[in-house]
Amino acid sequence: MITTVNPANGAPLRTYPFTTEPELEAVLDRAVASLRRRDSESVSWRADRLRELADRLRGSVERSATLITTEMGKPLDQARAEIEKCAAACEYYADRVDDLLAPQHVSLGSDTGYVRLRPLGVILAIMPWNYPFWQVFRAVLAAVAIGDTVVLKHADNVTGCAVAVQDLFTEVFGVGVVNVVLLPPERIGPLIDDSRVAAVAFTGSNRVGAMVGARAGAAAKKAVLELGGSDPFLVLDDADVPAAAAAAVRSRFLNVGQSCIAAKRLIVARSVRDSFVDAVLASLRALVVGDPMAAGTDIGPMARVDLRDELRRQLDSALAGGATLLAGGSDSRPGAWFPPTLVEVADASSVAFREETFGPLAALLAVDSEDAAVEVANSSVYGLSSSVWTRDPDRADAVGRRLAAGSVFVNRISESDPRLPVGGVKASGYGRELGAHGAFEFANVQAVRTAASGVRTVQ
Repeated sequence: MITTVNPANGAPLRTYPFTTEPELEAVLDRAVASLRRRDSESVSWRADRLRELADRLRGSVERSATLITTEMGKPLDQARAEIEKCAAACEYYADRVDDLLAPQHVSLGSDTGYVRLRPLGVILAIMPWNYPFWQVFRAVLAAVAIGDTVVLKHADNVTGCAVAVQDLFTEVFGVGVVNVVLLPPERIGPLIDDSRVAAVAFTGSNRVGAMVGARAGAAAKKAVLELGGSDPFLVLDDADVPAAAAAAVRSRFLNVGQSCIAAKRLIVARSVRDSFVDAVLASLRALVVGDPMAAGTDIGPMARVDLRDELRRQLDSALAGGATLLAGGSDSRPGAWFPPTLVEVADASSVAFREETFGPLAALLAVDSEDAAVEVANSSVYGLSSSVWTRDPDRADAVGRRLAAGSVFVNRISESDPRLPVGGVKASGYGRELGAHGAFEFANVQAVRTAASGVRTVQ
């Protein structure tokens, strides 16, 4: 059984039974049947359905946002923004699905040739809780646009959101396009093995992601893995310091700091360290911590008590290792609360720099040069995204080329956008979501070549 809990007060919300084996068999058969049915859909029909999905998301924004906040604790205004982001992604692919699915003709002399995208099959999506709607849409929307179907294994603590996402897709695309299953961890491996599953999309921890990738690889199945990050936020000596400080606070503490692409490591030129810290502390003092359902709240509880406890362990370890506490540090109220916290570390070996910190804890390190900033940025095992702050565009480009990261944002925070691919390198995983590149991950990129006349044999 799965019981969802309100992280603001620890109150149980609802209990859900696990999917039985016969029910799982029926789900997989339904996903396969829907896949076959979808082959007759026209491109214009899919585009219309994507626009309808956007309309339904906006029409149910209050219900969906309230569910998100109740299950995982993010402030209600941020939950509304998450729903709007999903709607915008639907419109993006609605406007582009015709181009994505149009044959790309290739010059082959007298022969005719083209490349087309065909559905890959049933995609198993194993999704996290931090953006319970957006993570699903980000991972599978392009696949649904192409004609794939989805089996969704969502994080247990956002089961209500998982069911709501399934219902939205069912209302618009029909039964079997997105199918929720509720499974304990030991049943996920056999599901990956099942011959009806063509590929796996996973977002989550490195430990579990490595197991998912290995299991998929053993079955010769495609996998896209987004395994988190410890993103560097580089403030160079010529940066607009007030703007950089405000952006650092927004990036690190949005969604209660529970974002893979948050600015977790603030790497700051020593010459601007003092002014940057002063500006960050002023922004931190302005954050409103409180009831996530209340208007104007910036920071609510973390999603679960165990996550709060892990962040406390990391903070305590960092302080024991010589880090200096500049703000925050403790919150005694019941529930999964953790205050906005800033520490300054002595070097990149600190736990706060070495490990991914998934919550409202920022770590700062002052460095003496641009080369040192890049070296520290690349010292992490992760390589998801990055942010570079400088007034010199050429300098930003040169630094960005040296960063081992899937994305580089210049003078703005890292954020996912349906128009750009999202994904990482190193321990942050492989594959891409969103944009045109994301559409290729779960497609059969099929080449077609036809002889100019008659049957042509190989010489």
